[in-house]
Amino acid sequence: MACPFHQPAKLNEAISPLDWLLGNWESVEPGEGSFPSLKPFRYTEALHFTQVGQPIINFMFNASDVETKKPLHRECGFIRMQTGTNRVAFIVAQNSGLVEVEEGELVGKKLSLHTHALARTSFAKEPHVKEVSRVFQLQPDGKLEQTVSMSTDKQPMTQHLHITYSRLP
Repeated sequence: MACPFHQPAKLNEAISPLDWLLGNWESVEPGEGSFPSLKPFRYTEALHFTQVGQPIINFMFNASDVETKKPLHRECGFIRMQTGTNRVAFIVAQNSGLVEVEEGELVGKKLSLHTHALARTSFAKEPHVKEVSRVFQLQPDGKLEQTVSMSTDKQPMTQHLHITYSRLP
């Protein structure tokens, strides 16, 4: 989903190591979600990674329940790289009221991130998320895999989501 106010821009060199993320992706088959405090669920998701020539990738993630098609989580934000390094920051706001800064590193076509800072609305649903780890990996067949783990004030770090996407033309 391109920004309607800008012509396609030349890729900023600062984010060129992440160019493999750019574009629109859809889940290949339903992703799996679980957590000790949740009933297991299946979901579909669309990812949109765009850029407008700045040293930033813009993103929007939209997930829906596989059976009911009801919207689930929504995430939007920005990805930045620290100049001259493989360090990456993932800044995300979620419709659940959670706002995160995840930091990590890019090794080849694998981006591994972990909570650096976290904030939530004062009336966020409990149990409260304490940490998030996220891994994006581009597979040799061109599919993108994402795994998200989290901990809450009642559960240790546990895998929460796993899904694979195909790039749309």
